[in-house]
Amino acid sequence: MKIEPQIKHFISLFMASIIFSTSSAADYPVAGVAPSQRPAGAPVMEWVQHNQAWYKYALTGVDAPYPKSLYFLDNQGDWYTPFNRTGMTGPYDIRGWHR
Repeated sequence: MKIEPQIKHFISLFMASIIFSTSSAADYPVAGVAPSQRPAGAPVMEWVQHNQAWYKYALTGVDAPYPKSLYFLDNQGDWYTPFNRTGMTGPYDIRGWHR
């Protein structure tokens, strides 16, 4: 059976990546194994600073003065929130994301 050179190259890269990832995996703490405990040495995000462009995008379709209920944006980290993502189109697009 003849194996094409491109496939041989792909297989060798794949095997090398497996070997490399398993040998270097022990160097980093694995978060999530015990969800109630943070591993010693796991990276910690200490603060997030959003610029004016982020606030402008997050407040798309909301007119000033902004309601107090939106002040949570001042403490919003870089985690996922559906509030600053485009939603549905058509009559459900009350903030005008899809205009």
